[in-house]
Amino acid sequence: MFFRDVIGQNIIKERLIRFVSEQRISHALMFTGPEGTGKLALALAFAQYVSCRDRKETDSCGVCPSCRKYQKLVHPDLHFVFPVYNTKDLKKPVSDDYLPSWREMVKTSPYFTLSQWLAFIKSENKQGLIYESESESIIKKLSLKSFESEYKVMVIWLPEKMHPFCSNKLLKLIEEPPNKTLFLLVTENEESVITTIRSRTQRIFVPFIDNESMSETLIKVHGYSPDQAKDAVRLANGNFITAREFLNPDDNNSWFFNQFQEMMRFAYMSNIAELVRWSEEMANLGRDRQKVFFSLSLRLIREYFVMNLNQPDLTYLSREELGWGEKFAPFINERNIIPLSKEFEKGITHISMNGNARIIFFDTALKITRLIKA
Repeated sequence: MFFRDVIGQNIIKERLIRFVSEQRISHALMFTGPEGTGKLALALAFAQYVSCRDRKETDSCGVCPSCRKYQKLVHPDLHFVFPVYNTKDLKKPVSDDYLPSWREMVKTSPYFTLSQWLAFIKSENKQGLIYESESESIIKKLSLKSFESEYKVMVIWLPEKMHPFCSNKLLKLIEEPPNKTLFLLVTENEESVITTIRSRTQRIFVPFIDNESMSETLIKVHGYSPDQAKDAVRLANGNFITAREFLNPDDNNSWFFNQFQEMMRFAYMSNIAELVRWSEEMANLGRDRQKVFFSLSLRLIREYFVMNLNQPDLTYLSREELGWGEKFAPFINERNIIPLSKEFEKGITHISMNGNARIIFFDTALKITRLIKA
């Protein structure tokens, strides 16, 4: 991954390059910030730059043996840790069990969500975790001497998904790191990473992508028209994943939106039997996808509330969402927007606390039945 392939984030790129040129490379960096801003891409570009044998002023050379291996994600001193799931054959899975799929996903695009990653490896609605067994794999890899580069690099994607035992093992390694070891942690939820790890890493906050950089990438790199790029950039609000989903909607996005429509229809009709059926269907999803649904619902009711204010420049909805909202938006008003928002936020919290999903969804649906007619 090259720095030039990272969309926008020029200030962060310059800062990372300065770390290397001034020989101030921290042994543990945490890339944090909103979803879809290029945190993983920045971590990979930085790792390639650190290991490059012929660094340029603004980027790695791309032709040395190290760069060629980094571009294929097969460098012997580059290691990955990321959420996986267990199966009948893999009772104690580690990241290496899914490494070929990970390489394929990242080389296609380093801009993706946990939900998209789990769908790619066909998790069948199981929750993605970094299991306790991963700690042994990490210790084993980092106990070896580097093969080719000056640094051994450990990229940990979503450390907030770590099992507590694994987190404690990682803490000990960060406190007393093996010689010439570089930890690059990429998190979507910094507050969920244990405090002791956060306090021992250098924080790199990655902000939303600027509109100009995103528009230029969509037009020049991905071949979209200026009008298409303009609509996508406006809706994305700095999130490249959202922009890509707007331009290439998949069945997953449509399904979640359909579930939101069903929930609201049945709630308005007070159709309890259908709400029970709907709750059971949602309860069969993995917890990560359940949280995605609640987050989507939270976004939609806020946008439909704004639609009632007749401020189109402040509304961020896809064409499908906007079309349905022309009839539905009046039901989201100043009397119910706050309690509705609280119910969806509560749903995210309760799912995160491993509550009974069937009860959580049915309870939310019943409360919406009362609130939607306010």
